[in-house]
Amino acid sequence: MSEPKVPIPAPEDTYKGWLFKWTNYIKGYQRRWFVLSNGLLSYYRSQAEMGHTCRGTINLATANITVEDSCNFVISNGGTQTYHLKASSEVERQRWITALELAKAKASRMQAESDDSGDDSTSPAASQGAGSRNSEVQSTLRTLNSKVEDLSTCNDLIAKHGSALQRSLSELEGVRLGGETSEKIRQVTERATLFRITSNAMINACRDFLALAQAHSKRWQKALQAEREQRVRLEETLEQLAKQHNHLERAFRGATVLPSSQSNPAIDSKGQVPGKGDVSDEDEENEFFDACEDVQEFITVPADPKYHRRSGSNVSGISSELGMDDGTTSLDEQSLASNPESPQSQEVVPVRKRRSRIPDKPNYSLNLWSIMKNCIGKELSKIPMPVNFNEPLSMLQRLSEDLEYYELLDRGAKCQSSLEQMCYVAAFTVSSYSTTVHRTGKPFNPLLGETFELDRVQESGYRSLCEQVSHHPPAAAHHAISERGWTLRQEIALASKFRGKYLSIMPLGSIHCIFEKSNNHYTWKKVTTTVHNIIVGKLWIDQSGEIDVVNHRTGDRCHLKFAPYSYFSRDVARKVTGVVTDKDGKAHYVLSGTWDEKMECSRVMQSSRGGENGADGRQKTVYQTLKAKELWRKTPLPEGAENMYYFSTLALTLNEPEEGVAPTDSRRRPDQRLMEQGRWEEANAEKQRLEEKQRTVRREREREANRSANPAEEGKEPADGALIEDSISDSPLKSVHHDNYKPMWFERQVDPMTREPTHIYRGGYWEAKEQGNWDSCPDIF
Repeated sequence: MSEPKVPIPAPEDTYKGWLFKWTNYIKGYQRRWFVLSNGLLSYYRSQAEMGHTCRGTINLATANITVEDSCNFVISNGGTQTYHLKASSEVERQRWITALELAKAKASRMQAESDDSGDDSTSPAASQGAGSRNSEVQSTLRTLNSKVEDLSTCNDLIAKHGSALQRSLSELEGVRLGGETSEKIRQVTERATLFRITSNAMINACRDFLALAQAHSKRWQKALQAEREQRVRLEETLEQLAKQHNHLERAFRGATVLPSSQSNPAIDSKGQVPGKGDVSDEDEENEFFDACEDVQEFITVPADPKYHRRSGSNVSGISSELGMDDGTTSLDEQSLASNPESPQSQEVVPVRKRRSRIPDKPNYSLNLWSIMKNCIGKELSKIPMPVNFNEPLSMLQRLSEDLEYYELLDRGAKCQSSLEQMCYVAAFTVSSYSTTVHRTGKPFNPLLGETFELDRVQESGYRSLCEQVSHHPPAAAHHAISERGWTLRQEIALASKFRGKYLSIMPLGSIHCIFEKSNNHYTWKKVTTTVHNIIVGKLWIDQSGEIDVVNHRTGDRCHLKFAPYSYFSRDVARKVTGVVTDKDGKAHYVLSGTWDEKMECSRVMQSSRGGENGADGRQKTVYQTLKAKELWRKTPLPEGAENMYYFSTLALTLNEPEEGVAPTDSRRRPDQRLMEQGRWEEANAEKQRLEEKQRTVRREREREANRSANPAEEGKEPADGALIEDSISDSPLKSVHHDNYKPMWFERQVDPMTREPTHIYRGGYWEAKEQGNWDSCPDIF
């Protein structure tokens, strides 16, 4: 008999090989690479996938192994996972069965021992040091005992296969020379091979047992030495922490007791000169801050605890990567806030407490037929859509939600480098979509002339104003300015296409962000929003497309790609990737993340062309980057958000009633207020009244415009829906007509940067609010 040239499974060795796995009735059995290790059976499409993509894993501790025929066998763990496998031959199948049985027996023992050790861990230990040594002893004993159990299992298998071999030999002796002689000889050969495999496995287990017995003393010596070194490190850490605590306590007492004009870093809170050791501690702190501010291109993790800065926020974490001075700035701000003599502390105004809840969404059933039968024969623009499809916010308020993560622009305003600033602007661009992932409700269409102000100067240092500047098609202008040195403005018009199963919403218009200190001017456009399952199923929203964020002053550019959701894609859902390049096209940063969770930034050290081609046939660029740093992470939704239209913390406050706002503010809209209170029937009636009032005003405005343009045709009423063409039409917003309407707070002009017509804030709103003068505001509600 020739000895088979295949690996022999040992009780602990990893067993690998090719098997055929049943996939479905279309593809049948597919060749897969299987790996058996530590009681787990995993499979991959190829050996190259072992480093990054595992297709499936089954735990053998609770699995059942069943043999179907000469080459097929089944592994199942009770119904949730079932693998139908086929080997290339009966001998190969038996080798896998033997390896699986050994792994299953070992996994079952380990699971039982872990349960027992979990029960024993509840008993108190005599001391921490003794408990640690006892744990090490128990671990070694369990390992040795496991080897003994392996020998026992091998002994049982040898007895089993030995009996089968003996029966085959007995049958062979009783067989006469004839046709079935060759078949019996083949069985004897195979069982003898299995007997040899099991015997070799037993020998390997004995070898491992002896090796452990010889090496356990060396392992004990190494473990003891490691314990001693760890103890020394802990003592040094505690000493450094005690020094830092003492230094911070002195600094805190000095900042809160001494006026800023009399503070002296060389004198402590008791008026005494600190000792030599204290001075050295301060020198170490100063050297630490200088070093971190200078090092911009490297990320290091020193072992000495004195180099571990406090990292209470993401700002300090990213400043070491991007080289910003946020750490120094935050310290200056803290000392100023804690000083009772500082001007800011004398002018502190109590911040208004915003609401954190709205009434829960009522569970009203919606009869689609009752809506459709009322729409027969009506114009599309006059079809009344019930508030059942809406959420109690207007589109102007949804537009203001782009400022949910305004802190990203605050951090960007502090950047010295335009490339670093671009990273924050790109993260801000992505963050504006995070509030849409669960928000399937349609916002109220604003009435023409409707406004919304968001005054957060006291809390966040910014305030913004939105106004509906066109109604057919809808277009809104937005202007926000911050005391931290940035301005944001945009005009967004919506174009939509109904595709049957889904609705595509394409925002038109550019968004501008200008930083006052550096005069960097950024522009970008929004991606397409797709609402799926319009007719049947649960609504869900996806964002897809590409964004180019451009710095018009320096030529820097960030290309962001929003990957559309695909059921067959291996990538994470809602994935966003981007590359920040300078005017010459050289990559400096790589951005990655998801638009509903977080964005990270990695500094590019080197780039090269890879060998793998992309979907378009071009070579992919491989970037060698430093460790990624988090730029932005989504704030969790408030408790009970699923009953409050999935509103974020900011969205819950947008429709909160406020005194002093304009009469055209969305907070004063009656149908929206009634819906928020749960009175949906009254809200539907009020919504129809407001829409009809708007149509009446529009017809009157068109008659006036027609009489002015054609005095000879005075008295003739134009057809409903006639529009006045705007003189500026060669732009992406050329389809936006303005119904001969002049906005209150915005004026239309050609943007000097993009050469596109847009509405820019003309000023006067906040001055009118201070004076309480709203006489010029139209009556739209």
